[in-house]
Amino acid sequence: MKALKTLLVFLFLASCNAPQAVYDYDQEINFSNYSTYALFPDFRSGLSQLDEKRLLASLENQIQQKGFSVSSEADMYVNVYTDEYHEQNRNSVGIGVGGSGRNVGVGVSGGIPLGGPETYLQITFDFIDVKDDALIWQAVVESKFNPDASPQERQAQFEKIVQKALEGYPPQ
Repeated sequence: MKALKTLLVFLFLASCNAPQAVYDYDQEINFSNYSTYALFPDFRSGLSQLDEKRLLASLENQIQQKGFSVSSEADMYVNVYTDEYHEQNRNSVGIGVGGSGRNVGVGVSGGIPLGGPETYLQITFDFIDVKDDALIWQAVVESKFNPDASPQERQAQFEKIVQKALEGYPPQ
């Protein structure tokens, strides 16, 4: 059982570099009825203006590749909001001292943390039916985010995030 837990923790840590997504949707909706979109009227992503521009460029490019077109009389609104959080890096180097003799054991150990806290970005994509004003589809994507990245690296990261989000649309 210990080996299984260790394996699961290792797989979890190994998969943390790629964006992770969770999808939810209204099962009663026929998604083929939607062909046009517009940004939600009160759109506020929570990102800086430059990052919001990068995110929107990626979103517009990839959503249009799915066959949608922008319209002032849209079938659905697209809303995006973000949450940034920090998590302590769990990587550490262990140091141990031990000894034993005559059925007596003594041990001392400790861990030295490697690196500082990591920044994560959680981005929620909402698709909202304009006519009914109802949420019809949602993707929540979590990804490591480097606030010191170059503009090109940030653009590439937003491309990956949006691609991961839209993988789940339309639902199967």
